[in-house]
Amino acid sequence: MPKLRKMLGAADSPYIVSLMRLIETQSKATIASWCMDYCEEHILPIFEKHCPDDHRPRMAIIASRDWFDGKKKLPEVKNIILNECHAAACFHTPTHSLGLAFYGAAAIAYNLVGINEKPEVYGLIAAEECAKMEAALRAVAVENEPNPAKIKWYCEK
Repeated sequence: MPKLRKMLGAADSPYIVSLMRLIETQSKATIASWCMDYCEEHILPIFEKHCPDDHRPRMAIIASRDWFDGKKKLPEVKNIILNECHAAACFHTPTHSLGLAFYGAAAIAYNLVGINEKPEVYGLIAAEECAKMEAALRAVAVENEPNPAKIKWYCEK
């Protein structure tokens, strides 16, 4: 059996760099909303198909939405967001939004073609999926966002 990679792509991949530049122009709220929406629509169904009794990812998204929408205070949802969020690979800081690209692309690729393909196949799927992610962010992006998130990418040289 080939060695599976938990994430696909690299920080210097053109499609990741392009996504990072777009993320940098948006507010934390826009980035969070995009991550939660994309995850809920494209990644969560894969997780729930393979782990139907594990509700942590869905609960982390619900808790995150409640916090970002101002329905709950952070202390009420902190454990779900910070602990279950990591288990669910969800967003809670702007830099973690790249996890959607790296881990989400892997989930989608393995779901589409299984685990026995050549690395090039997975790379192509990752690039295509990241292009879809970028298009989804562009669709909700705020032009000339007055309060873009201050992001320090730790993956750049």
